[in-house]
Amino acid sequence: MTRVIHTGDTHLGYRQYHQPERRTDFLESFRRVADDAVELDIDAVVHAGDLFHDRRPGLPDLLGTLDVLETLSDAGVPFLAVVGNHETKRDAQWLDLFESLGLATRLGDAPVVIGDTALYGLDFVPRAQRDALDYEFEPHDADHAALVSHGLFEPLVPDYGNVQWDAAEVLEKSTVEFDAMLLGDEHAATRQEVDGVWVTYCGSTERTSASERDDRGYNIVEFDDGVHITRRGIETREFVFVDLDLGENEGFDRVRDRLREHDLTDAVVHVTLDGDGEDVSAARVESFATEEGALIARVTDHREISEDADLDVAFADPDEAVRERVRDLGLSDAARNLDETIRESKVADSNVKGEVERRVGELLDEPEAFESAPDTEPETAADRLSDDDESEGADADTGAESEVEADTDAEPADAD
Repeated sequence: MTRVIHTGDTHLGYRQYHQPERRTDFLESFRRVADDAVELDIDAVVHAGDLFHDRRPGLPDLLGTLDVLETLSDAGVPFLAVVGNHETKRDAQWLDLFESLGLATRLGDAPVVIGDTALYGLDFVPRAQRDALDYEFEPHDADHAALVSHGLFEPLVPDYGNVQWDAAEVLEKSTVEFDAMLLGDEHAATRQEVDGVWVTYCGSTERTSASERDDRGYNIVEFDDGVHITRRGIETREFVFVDLDLGENEGFDRVRDRLREHDLTDAVVHVTLDGDGEDVSAARVESFATEEGALIARVTDHREISEDADLDVAFADPDEAVRERVRDLGLSDAARNLDETIRESKVADSNVKGEVERRVGELLDEPEAFESAPDTEPETAADRLSDDDESEGADADTGAESEVEADTDAEPADAD
């Protein structure tokens, strides 16, 4: 029997809402997963990508990650992982650094055997490059096998015409017969049986957007007489969601009264307003929430704003909004690379020209980098980091395993 923790989308280094406390929260959630692995005597921690929020994590993020990985290493718990879309680099990956230090193993087409289970990896692959994949994996002689990957796969993620990575196709074309696919990228935990194989997303370990309302956690996957998947929640910073449909003559006082029903201390507060009530100043609501102890507060008013209304506009993350717009343009990889150099470069302004020339020189060796992205290039679940509707995920019972168990010999578990 082999028992592994299936986690992913930890997004270390994400300074959500520009708050340093949120950056710390993402690391602490990852640390809780590692501590659980040691306490539960897990055979390995399997990370399904997006360990970091971006390809250039800061030194504090790297040091914090090293500390967590050393905790696992000292306890004899292997850390196996693939590379996600947020952290992928054109050359060596950060995961390779951790592997060189003996703290991690980067999964690939060769089996890594843990107990009686062979684990393989498939890093995130841009949609335009997926047709060239041959899904050739080296053979194994273990009792079970699992593929760890990062991306949006049908049928677990609804196809809005832009997903086009089919789990059934991957399983059919693979040269190894897998018992499970352990996936990352979709932040809602969900699972489904596909052609007799359990395919599951572990969900993210922290909320990266206001749409992620379910408790955060990870999966425990047991390979024995079948594949058994249980869900375990982790304690994270409190998010308070207040959704109000304001009636006639209802306004700020109604919002304030509802907020007073919650303990806002150190919480992230999201207020959503609908209805025909009075205009409400977002700044006034946010100020009240922070005065009540909230770490941060944000207001989304879905109602039409009258021309004479006192406008207070709050941007949760303007930098992320710009990044999302750039992703929507369908630029080539080369164009995105240069945009990042010019817009986000940390070098002095006087050196930007030289840095651009250097990067163009590197990109000339990669002609495919200049291919335009398809007009319908999808945003991944982690890329969106917005308030778009998410697929329904499995319930997570904080601090305890749920009673939901998936078995290859049983009917598919309900992901709701």
